Amino acid sequence: MPIRTAFHERTFGLCQSLSFREWSGYYTVSVYETHHEHEYNAIRNASALIDITPLFKYMITGKDATRFVDRVITRDINKVSIGQVIYCCWCDQDGMVIDDGTITRLGENTYRWTAADPSLRWFQQNAISLNVQIEDISEKISALALQGPTSAALLKSVAEADVENLKYFRVTHGRINGIEVDISRTGYTGDLGYEIWIPWEHSLRVWDALVTAGVPFDLHAVGMLALDVARIEAGLLLIEVDYFSSKKALIKSQKYSPFELGFERMVHLNKPAFVGRDALLQRQSAGTKRKLVGLEFDWNQVEKLYDNVGLPPQVPSIASRVPVPVYRGKAQIGKATSTAWSPLLKKMIALASVDTAHSAIGTELQAEVTVEATRYRAGVKVVKLPFYNPARKTAVPV
Repeated sequence: MPIRTAFHERTFGLCQSLSFREWSGYYTVSVYETHHEHEYNAIRNASALIDITPLFKYMITGKDATRFVDRVITRDINKVSIGQVIYCCWCDQDGMVIDDGTITRLGENTYRWTAADPSLRWFQQNAISLNVQIEDISEKISALALQGPTSAALLKSVAEADVENLKYFRVTHGRINGIEVDISRTGYTGDLGYEIWIPWEHSLRVWDALVTAGVPFDLHAVGMLALDVARIEAGLLLIEVDYFSSKKALIKSQKYSPFELGFERMVHLNKPAFVGRDALLQRQSAGTKRKLVGLEFDWNQVEKLYDNVGLPPQVPSIASRVPVPVYRGKAQIGKATSTAWSPLLKKMIALASVDTAHSAIGTELQAEVTVEATRYRAGVKVVKLPFYNPARKTAVPV
């Protein structure tokens, strides 16, 4: 049975829909109102407050902490400065991705590591012979994502911290309502935003301060349905949906290398040995048979499929996590893993894994569309990711 996050006392009271889901053993709101329209609009037009406490969180310390982190991840941690956050992945011995997450360098040998799946055992296995302490702080630290174009102004009004000069993927320390917090310029929406890391026992004080200060900034509590649409627009992957952890994969095709997921820039093969390096060198030389791409549906063709059965076109309001086949002619050449209607772009879009031979931008393919329980095909085109990438995401707010 799921348990409550540190913010459940507030989120439960706001959740008119009573629609919850389980996320890593915690109750998480799917949608606060009966529809997630207002919540999505808060992400893209105002401020959104999202409870991301269920993320697994680890504190890495000790004389060999940097050596340990560098041993596990594919990126070169020695290029990361104190106060910087990186997005990274880590692989098994065969060079297949186990998980992805963020690492914040809080000190010379102090790191906070977030992961989607539990990773403590894997970390401990790879810490043998090193002077490093790995602490699971998942139930000691809560987390909120404050996202949207007015989030910077809101945060500056309530936080005693250098928010004004906080650059993209950097972290600062400060106070909110007298509570010491870390604030990172990160998020999962592809928009301007921050993540706030809070001592568990003081979580409600920070929530209340943000909600009170957020009134003039049109702050809304936001659930997972709206977040799902935003992260697809941003081209951000979701584990067990867009790819499988190699630890959970049942067959070979469910395992993915970083090169198949568009993580090439996060693989630094010129650094010393790390888990999976030899296998990744071989995979780089051999090339990859499939790639992650963005797909844009031909809406005229979708409309025609509905018109042919006498129905108006039905826009999917909820992002789909159900994989559907992608074709080139008669041959299936991949699958769309996450599909959504983008309210902002007014387009139906999808993240997909397709054969490399058909992954070039502009390639025209077909994807399966179901109308009245009958399967059809509609045209799709390979487009550049992310679908949506506003300049404010990385700019220093003024």
